[in-house]
Amino acid sequence: MENKKFHGCGTALVTPFQTNGAVDAKTLAALVDWQIEEGVHFLVPCGTTGESPTLNHDEYLLVVETVTRTANGRVPILAGAGGNDTAKVIALAAELKKLGVDGLLSVSPSYNKPSQEGICRHYRAVAESTDLPIIVYNVPGRTGANVVPDTLMRLGEIPNIAGVKEASGDIAQIGEICARAPEKFAVLSGDDLLTLPVIALGGCGVISVAANEVPGMMAKFITACLENRRDEAREWNRKLYPLMKVNFVEANPVPVKAALAMMGKINETCRLPLAPIADGGREKVAAALGALGLI
Repeated sequence: MENKKFHGCGTALVTPFQTNGAVDAKTLAALVDWQIEEGVHFLVPCGTTGESPTLNHDEYLLVVETVTRTANGRVPILAGAGGNDTAKVIALAAELKKLGVDGLLSVSPSYNKPSQEGICRHYRAVAESTDLPIIVYNVPGRTGANVVPDTLMRLGEIPNIAGVKEASGDIAQIGEICARAPEKFAVLSGDDLLTLPVIALGGCGVISVAANEVPGMMAKFITACLENRRDEAREWNRKLYPLMKVNFVEANPVPVKAALAMMGKINETCRLPLAPIADGGREKVAAALGALGLI
């Protein structure tokens, strides 16, 4: 299986909403065009940054359809397709395949607290239901369960389990995964701040929040990392670090949506239970954007 389609800089796209709370498909399409023009390597709709838990089924499909149709093959689309009901994930995967996505980003089941064996069986069932490549999304800070390296090695034996978005924040764990994973297994940073060390350990890119605001800069940063241009990569990291950090001054995607609104790209609207960014956070976001000449 060819997995390099998910190498480089992927943007974890926000979902723009109108001021009345409806999905703003027109603005989303404009964001997709801008992202591609700026040089990102792939797009990731309906993940955490896209507020997927608050989208109803029709809205979910609308977002993915809008992104896929607008991209029109110019970059690969890795659509979010996770959940804690395996049967529902399988059904969603089938619908997303019909929309023409290139792969699935599937977060490990939350709340149910499955064992590592349960996690394996969940992903195996999803993988056996589709021929789409699947990227496992490990984010224990949100799911309450870590997908440990031994489990990922088992999953890597399944032909269409194509890799992992690693957001555990545990650099030792990520290093072990990179050391043990088969060549076809893509290790993607799930944390902008750790992208440089993850790629140094053998990772192949990032699924990025900051790429919403600075797609061109992030794409150049990741390319420099992958091409082992170390001085340039470190310089990009120093330049972008304040923005990458401030995007998590409150729960993602509250800060990045505030930033995009300041840049005139979207309305700031998030859906409950996310609240508007506090004044202190807003000031920090504005300062980071100003330092990069974005406002």
